[in-house]
Amino acid sequence: QVKLVESGGGSVQPGGSLRLSCRPSGFDLDHFGIGWFRQAPGKEREGVSCISSRDGGRKYADSVKGRFTISRDAATNMVYLQMNSLKPEDTGVYYCATDFEGDPCNAVVGGLSVNYIDYWGKGTLVTVSS
Repeated sequence: QVKLVESGGGSVQPGGSLRLSCRPSGFDLDHFGIGWFRQAPGKEREGVSCISSRDGGRKYADSVKGRFTISRDAATNMVYLQMNSLKPEDTGVYYCATDFEGDPCNAVVGGLSVNYIDYWGKGTLVTVSS
């Protein structure tokens, strides 16, 4: 059974940092891509960052480039999103997601709808506010 569990969300002031964690299970992450997505109140879900299933490359939405870093620990099978210099517009529920038929990065930087992503975690809330 495919499962993705996010953790690490919380409240932080502008300029602060948070590290989100994703624990995937039920599939081999060596063979599939994985991504972080977010949904702000009243807005559509959007891609934030991903590790490509094609070449393992890390990709980022323009809005988070230079501030967020995605990483993977193969030993513990964890995926992380380090978020620095947080802004109020980064507020939202952050989701970890994967897809077995396509590259999740297509929904982060490729213009593909997030609706094509098959497997989602339940999300973790990030609030950036002074």
